[in-house]
Amino acid sequence: MNETVLDVLMYLFENFSDQEYEHAPDQMVLREELLQAGFNEPEVDRALDWLEELAANDTEPFTNNPAARSLRIFNAHELARLDTLCRGYIVYLEQVGILSPIQRELVIDRLMALDSPDIDVDQVKWVVLMVLFSQPGQESAFARMEDLVFEEDAGAVH
Repeated sequence: MNETVLDVLMYLFENFSDQEYEHAPDQMVLREELLQAGFNEPEVDRALDWLEELAANDTEPFTNNPAARSLRIFNAHELARLDTLCRGYIVYLEQVGILSPIQRELVIDRLMALDSPDIDVDQVKWVVLMVLFSQPGQESAFARMEDLVFEEDAGAVH
């Protein structure tokens, strides 16, 4: 199989996000299940690290949190990996109230942590869903984003 870290993350999200856990599943159990599902070990390990870093950044991700009306300037590394459509989509999500400035930064951080050299809007959408899902109290924003993702996907089928 030739999957990326995002493929592993999407598999986890699609297969485990609906399940109610009293405690988070053990990382070794998840790792074994992913390996049995056919994912390669390096991608599985990177995906689990990605999730661990997301959880670690969840409480207080930045030393200087962005202000509500801050303007985001992308650095050269971000510009190289996030094309105009990706950057515009992130800004759009913030403008319509789906992402807060802090969540915007978490999304950009998690996108930069993917091992994919080329990031597209669909990848941005999935990372946004994962970031919102990981944060308590974001059910409304998550539902709005989920509607955007699956509404656009359903339109492409017809």
